[in-house]
Amino acid sequence: MLEPSQLPHVGRTALTASLALALAACGGGGSNNAITGGGGGTPTPTGGNCSIANQIAFADDVLDEWYLFPNLLDNNVNQANFTTVQAFLDARVAPARAQSRDKGFTFATSIAAENALINSGSSAGFGIRLSYDTVNNRVFLFETFENAPGFQAGMDRGTELNAIGTSSANLQSVSSLMASGGPQAVIDALGPSNAGVSRVIRFTQVDGTVVEASIAKADFALDPISDRYGALIINDGGKNVGYLNLRTFIVADAVSQLRDAFQLFNANGVTELIIDFRYNGGGLVSVAETMGDLLGEGRVGQLWSRTVLRASKASENSSEFFENEVQALQPTKIAFITKSTSASASELVINSMIPYLNADSIAIVGGNTSGKPVGQFGFDFDACDLRIRAVTFQTLNANGDGDYFTGLASTIPNSCSAGDDITQALGDANEASVATALDFLAGRSCTAISKSGSDDLAQREGELETLQPDQPNVAQREIPGLY
Repeated sequence: MLEPSQLPHVGRTALTASLALALAACGGGGSNNAITGGGGGTPTPTGGNCSIANQIAFADDVLDEWYLFPNLLDNNVNQANFTTVQAFLDARVAPARAQSRDKGFTFATSIAAENALINSGSSAGFGIRLSYDTVNNRVFLFETFENAPGFQAGMDRGTELNAIGTSSANLQSVSSLMASGGPQAVIDALGPSNAGVSRVIRFTQVDGTVVEASIAKADFALDPISDRYGALIINDGGKNVGYLNLRTFIVADAVSQLRDAFQLFNANGVTELIIDFRYNGGGLVSVAETMGDLLGEGRVGQLWSRTVLRASKASENSSEFFENEVQALQPTKIAFITKSTSASASELVINSMIPYLNADSIAIVGGNTSGKPVGQFGFDFDACDLRIRAVTFQTLNANGDGDYFTGLASTIPNSCSAGDDITQALGDANEASVATALDFLAGRSCTAISKSGSDDLAQREGELETLQPDQPNVAQREIPGLY
């Protein structure tokens, strides 16, 4: 989960750990205070240059001083054997990864690109989110951003990509791309995420209409809550149920949009909520905390979450408490819609609410979550535009629980398995996960989600999985499947 740094960033002479810059994928808490570590024994870059060797040495210092699981670092890794910072990081944290403690959560990224994403939601692309079916070699949209080129060309939830090319003359069918090179072949065909990159795409809309269009990628702002379906009132047999779909916690403006959504819920007498996190990979700690406050009427001053670092950094442990929000409500029941892409701040909100609702009043609906109760701080090597995101803390709820490394299905009192019906609009009462959530709120029975640590729905034949590159860009790390 990310928070803006409150201190100037420095080079290796003093590692700057921005507690606030704890990454969206975290699933852990954070603090609004920046802390300065390093100092004694932290070496200075040779000549302050940006050689790969120097950047790797910086990354090594970060892990040695701050990594949450120091006993799960491979100390036999030789810096000289690596040509990229990321490859070095992957090797060093391999023991933690083998125990599912660090599933790609420690990585190198760009300071400038990450800050732009946080501050303005800045991204470039078609503004579409993609999923794939390896059994039938098909690719579908599960969501679109309304202010981006894809939506403006006629793409929306449920659209199927049929063919991709740089012109109409060299279109390649998606089925042939998938058959020859799997999901990565489709990713490659879509081209780099740069404004101005153009592709001719043939696609089929949900109603069967086939469209062929030349679409240019463009810069656009990520809207955390859709104006179409982000906050709705669902009338369920005369009872008003609030539906909230938060796409991401990564954009700071999500706070004001959440307040507007809860104003709508209060105006309509809502006491039961469906909170849709099915595609939400995480975001800012501050946004997660505000969301908790909005769910915490009457709980001001009570514990929301605890942030716990390694033993040598215990002085940096912190606690977050519910604070007053004008539009806060105290829901009697909440159904959280989740999938394996629901991670980090999404899981933090769910886990932190468990102590405050009766066992039969909270559930996850859909599939199991990612399983990320840990978080990252950002360590900046300014001269090289290098930020190291290292797993540095774990978050616990008011009951002291936070070991859901196999997903929240293993710890939450209730769960309901449900499909993700992309032929229906998000927020539609007839969509599979929304319908199942309404069933839970109404007290009707359901089939529990597997606690095996995997999204049981994604294992079913033909079930769609998120189309995610092996090396996602900054926006794709926080908004999985974004192109």
